[in-house]
Amino acid sequence: MGHNIGYARISTADQNPQLQLDALDAADCLKVYTDTATGTKADRPQWNACLGDLRPGDTLLIWKIDRLGRNLRDLIDIVTTLQARGVGVRSLTNGIVDTATAHGKLVFGMFALMAEYEAALIKERTEAGLAAARARGRKGGRKPKMTPTLIGKAQRMYDSRQFTMAEIAQSCGVTPMTIYRTIRTSRPATS
Repeated sequence: MGHNIGYARISTADQNPQLQLDALDAADCLKVYTDTATGTKADRPQWNACLGDLRPGDTLLIWKIDRLGRNLRDLIDIVTTLQARGVGVRSLTNGIVDTATAHGKLVFGMFALMAEYEAALIKERTEAGLAAARARGRKGGRKPKMTPTLIGKAQRMYDSRQFTMAEIAQSCGVTPMTIYRTIRTSRPATS
């Protein structure tokens, strides 16, 4: 018999985070993990601990689906991975995701198809945009940071044996790795 394990992600924009925690407490969770998000790329240590605690037969309970993934693709990946581990996922407030029911599986399958469709559309639009740009004589992609002038300067500094890679990089406004990729190195470099 599996357990209910709760996960809450509380953002700084939440007006009343206690609603989320109360709902999980009322759902008979053996344990509730809570992360406080301070930014879009915030580390989620409690989420990682929650993943480590989930066992086959357990059900992960979340307040709303937006607490689980940052976007639809992220949500699909998380739920698919948990399903493969034998872990169910249930959303308490919107009932959209409940992988233990036939309806939940159907809706989730539709989500997955929409995410694949969206990814295919983005790829198609990107390729069409690049083809149109090439037809106008433009190349896609970001301009390289190392111009021929900067490459020459970096090479001369390197060849003079008076500068470290870090100093050369700082002088050119790039990282040492960019310098390593750009110039010819024939001697052991100093850091």
